[in-house]
Amino acid sequence: MLGIAGSAMSACVCDDFYARLPNVSRELCANAKLQATVARSVKGRTIYVRDVNPQGNGLRILVVGGMHGDELSSSSVALHWIKLAQAESPHNKWRFIPALNPDGLFNRPSLRVNANGVDLNRNFPTPRWDQEAGDYWVKKTLKDPRRWPGKTALSEPESKFLFEEMERFKPNLIVSIHAPYGVLDFDGPIMPPTRLGRLYLDQVGVFPGSLGNYGGAHKGMPVFTIELSSAQKTPSNVEIKRMWQDLRRWMDGSLTPSKPTPGYNQTAQTVR
Repeated sequence: MLGIAGSAMSACVCDDFYARLPNVSRELCANAKLQATVARSVKGRTIYVRDVNPQGNGLRILVVGGMHGDELSSSSVALHWIKLAQAESPHNKWRFIPALNPDGLFNRPSLRVNANGVDLNRNFPTPRWDQEAGDYWVKKTLKDPRRWPGKTALSEPESKFLFEEMERFKPNLIVSIHAPYGVLDFDGPIMPPTRLGRLYLDQVGVFPGSLGNYGGAHKGMPVFTIELSSAQKTPSNVEIKRMWQDLRRWMDGSLTPSKPTPGYNQTAQTVR
C-alpha cells in the first residue's frame, strides 16, 4: 500500500539522495515528488516510489533502480526518468522505485547486497529455486558473498516488496536499471530492442532467483535490464534522454496489441 510522503520526509530523503547519488540535484529529487510506502528495508529505511500518470489507461511500466546498492548510477537515472515521464502526455502509467535497496545504497561504502548480505537479484521465486539457487552460488560463483541468494526465496523485505508490487501493479513491462557492464539484457516473450542510446543488446543469461528469470522467463512479463557503463557516474543528460526516447519508441512499436511479436529465447550465461 502506498502513502504520500510529507514535505519534511521528502526534504530529508532528497538531502540523502543529493549527497549520495551522482548527477542528482536537490531540485531534480524534489520535483520527483517521491512517495513513502509502508515497506521498510532490513534496517527500517523507507522504500520510496513515484507514480506518474496514475490514472493513465495505456501501458503500465515499472522502473526499478538501486536493486544493487553499489550501483549508484541506476538510482540516478531512475530519478532523471521520472522528470521525463512527467513531461509526457498522461497516457501510460508509470511506477518508479528509484532505490529498492536503501541499506546497500547508504552503507559506507555502498554494498551490492542488502543488510542481511543477500543479493536481491537472486532472491526471487524462480522455479526450482530451492534446488538451483544455492547450487549455482556454490558452483558458479564459488560462494561469492556479493551474490548470495539467501536462505529462502523472498526471504528479504525488499525483494518481497517488489514481488508484491508486481502482483499489484501488473506491469506490461519492467525496466530494471543496473551497472556497470554497459549492455542491454532482456527476458520475455517478445523481441527486444537492439540498442538503447549507446548500449547494445548482449544478453547475459538466466540465473536462479533473478528478476529477469522470474518475471520474463517464468511469468511471461517482459523484463528489460539496462546495464549502465559505470556504477559511479551516470551517462550525460543528453544520453539519458536519448536512452529514454529509444525505450519509448521501442515500447510504442512492440508493446501494442495490434503488433504481436514472436517469442524470444536466450541461452548465454555469465556471472552478473
